[in-house]
Parts: sequence; C-alpha cells; structure tokens
Amino acid sequence: MDRPADAACARAYIGIGANLGDARTNVMAAIAALDALPHTRVVEHSCLFRTAPIDGDGDDYVNAVACIETSLQPEPLLQALLQIEHEQGRLRTYRNAPRPLDLDILLYAQRTLQSPTLTIPHPRLTERAFVLIPLLQIAPLITIPGLGPAHAFAPSVAGQPISRIVD
Repeated sequence: MDRPADAACARAYIGIGANLGDARTNVMAAIAALDALPHTRVVEHSCLFRTAPIDGDGDDYVNAVACIETSLQPEPLLQALLQIEHEQGRLRTYRNAPRPLDLDILLYAQRTLQSPTLTIPHPRLTERAFVLIPLLQIAPLITIPGLGPAHAFAPSVAGQPISRIVD
C-alpha cells in the first residue's frame, strides 16, 4: 500500500457519520477505507459519538473524525471520499437524507478553498457538535484557518446533545 512521504503530505481532518444500517460498522469501515486510499494514512481517529439528526430525520447518527496524512490534493481527495460513500450504498435522494455513510473534508492543512464542489474549512464545522467535539478530542489546539482556535466555538454547540459511545 502506498504511504505518503512526509515532505509531500498534508494533514487533513475528515468528518464521518452514518445513520442507516449498522452505522457503527459503517463508520469503522470508512476509517479503514480512508487508510487504504493511495498515498494516504490514518494518523488517528476520535471515539465514536451518537447524535440526533440535525435538519433531517431518521435514526441517531454515529459520528467520528479521522486525521489523515495524504499527498492527494483536496479535489481528488473529495472524489475518493465520494467513491467510499458510493461503495457503502450512499444515495443522495434529498438534502440531509438518512445515509449509510457521510464523509466530509473538514480541514486540509491550513488551506482555505472555495470551489463549486468543495469548501474548506467545512462551512458548518463550527456549528455542529457532532463534528467539533470529535475534532477537538484528537486535535484540542487546532486552529481553523480564517476563524481561529476551534475550541473557541465549543460553547456555541454546548446545547446540542452528543454522547460518546462506550464499548
């Protein structure tokens, strides 16, 4: 398996969520699939968390955040994530529909990007406990480009229920 060379790789954070099928297994399979991407390795990942759907319906979500090192640029990385979602049966039937897997690039190094298909940092990163809390678990001092320390946004998501899944 190809692994990135330290000098050529970027650290990126990937939000992972699922609420259809065996959501827990889907999230763990997604972490393994990230680690299997070419020129990419999973450095670490958060615990699994349970949250209720926001602006949607269906069962509770299982969420996590993975930190990867990759030499893939943001757009090819996005395409790889979409392929992983597709392989796990993701259908985009309507906005915020229940899904067997959702993968989002939250941060990519200290880059900002605005394209028709991708915005980095993720536009709702600071508004969603299901992303911010797992991110802070593995990167408590991380800074969001253009916004500042991620931990500064924790009080704004304090009212959103989130619980750690304990084995």
